[in-house]
Amino acid sequence: MKPVVIKFFAPVIDATANALMNAIDQKMKQGVRDFTILISSPGGSVIHGLSTYNYLRGLPANITTHNFGSVDSIGIVLYCAGSKRLSVPQARFLLHGVNAQFPTNQSLEEKQLEERLKGLRIDIENIAKVIAVNTGKTVDEVTTAMLERTTLNPEEAQSWGLVHEIKSQLFEAGSEIISIQAQQQPKT
Repeated sequence: MKPVVIKFFAPVIDATANALMNAIDQKMKQGVRDFTILISSPGGSVIHGLSTYNYLRGLPANITTHNFGSVDSIGIVLYCAGSKRLSVPQARFLLHGVNAQFPTNQSLEEKQLEERLKGLRIDIENIAKVIAVNTGKTVDEVTTAMLERTTLNPEEAQSWGLVHEIKSQLFEAGSEIISIQAQQQPKT
């Protein structure tokens, strides 16, 4: 059976997270149990990133993740789903805090603001827990790095425990490649 490589060159959003999980589901039905996910992502949705991470970690499959450009924000959580984590030499990793989006002219009562703040704190804690358990860092160390907007090159990410190996070759010749990317909005 040919190795399956999924190229995830996209933000972590509903459509791309579902496309990734569906691609893996389809290949697992065909008996595939070894996947390499090439990731270059600006980040995106916390809920979709954490859900996809939990899904990938819970599968009876071997997942290798490979940063082939830039893995930022919640993309790092997705990257952590790999039991083997690789990076090309010319890559970066960006850790930062979580923000809340507010529609224009939205007014919130005190309880609503407290609820939103509690949600942000839980999101930061959950992201930090995932990164900590996969790097050997403490949750406090990861949280501090997030709040300081830490950017790591591959060597720094390797010394951090995030990257296992720096490797230019992305996959073997003859591998099946599945591409996942965000759909471009038609120009009007």
